[in-house]
Amino acid sequence: MKLGIVGLPNVGKSTLFNAITNAGAQSANYPFCTIEPNIGVVSVPDKRLDVLCDMYKAQNLVRATIEFLDIAGLVKGASQGEGLGNKFLSHIREVDAVVHVVRCFVDDDIIHVNGQVSPSDDINIINLELVLSDIELLEKRIEKTEKLIKADKKYQKELDFLKKLKVFLEEGNLARNYLGTEEELELLKSLPLLSNKPVIYAANLSEGDFKDGNWQNEYLKQVNNIAAKEGSKVVPISARLEEELAELSHDEKQEFLHDLGLMESGVDALIKAGYSLLGLISFLTAGPKEVRAWPIKKGTCAKEAAGKIHSDIERGFIKAEIVSYEDLVNCGGFNSAKEAGLVRAEGKEYIMCDGDVVLFRFNV
Repeated sequence: MKLGIVGLPNVGKSTLFNAITNAGAQSANYPFCTIEPNIGVVSVPDKRLDVLCDMYKAQNLVRATIEFLDIAGLVKGASQGEGLGNKFLSHIREVDAVVHVVRCFVDDDIIHVNGQVSPSDDINIINLELVLSDIELLEKRIEKTEKLIKADKKYQKELDFLKKLKVFLEEGNLARNYLGTEEELELLKSLPLLSNKPVIYAANLSEGDFKDGNWQNEYLKQVNNIAAKEGSKVVPISARLEEELAELSHDEKQEFLHDLGLMESGVDALIKAGYSLLGLISFLTAGPKEVRAWPIKKGTCAKEAAGKIHSDIERGFIKAEIVSYEDLVNCGGFNSAKEAGLVRAEGKEYIMCDGDVVLFRFNV
């Protein structure tokens, strides 16, 4: 599962990517410093794994991971090829969700591509370019569907929807805000529209604002207002501060965060938010050899989850013995939880929950 980091040039995308992945992506004070997308795989923070690892004295610990892409900065006119234009748009098509970095700080030493800091204008520029690209795609799809109708009238409903959606986008709306029938939403899901991708806004604050807890500056308010209308999430963050934090040891980092009165870093909050945005949860396996988080989509059944570990376990699935993470920790182990009647035997249709600790029984 991939998250694309996008935004205008010089808003802090590559600095944030560096902090997230420690990958050392190129970062400089001029537009289009990033041309080809930098890629980094990161671990999803989960304190439950550390607790289980200590409890079982496990030899190995494996966290869930997600992939981040640092995509080149977009400018006004990208849908007509301005800046890196179509290259940017093709890269964003490859991701499952978007982290939209928005500049919420003033710094005369860092050029703003439009001459002034205005988060609402920045967001609107990118959203407009995504919508214009989607309209172009819809026009081609409408043309193709009109030809299909000549041979088979069953495509009439699809054509009506495509035209309706095109009008909706032409009014300046994002595809992800379209409210239609269940059938229409299924059709929408099948279209590779950029403005239909789920979004987190990463509001990039100055170090000073972040350290002072000044998360309600006027720039951040603009981002919050836009996100509220869309039903999107906002994560306040200071990319520069996070880059500094990434260079500290674990203990130094925890001490620094404690001094700031924070439970976790902005990067950790962003990674968790991204994991959730992708519709992912983790089930856990634990024992002396290994403690591990297994990422699955919300709504995954037990048999499918077993296949994440090995196809043989899915094929020979008998049952899943499940205990919640909290019950397991409170009892001090799987056998004790079983004696207390807290381990459940679930069948293949059971819908997995985040934090389920599982022992699969199978026979092949």
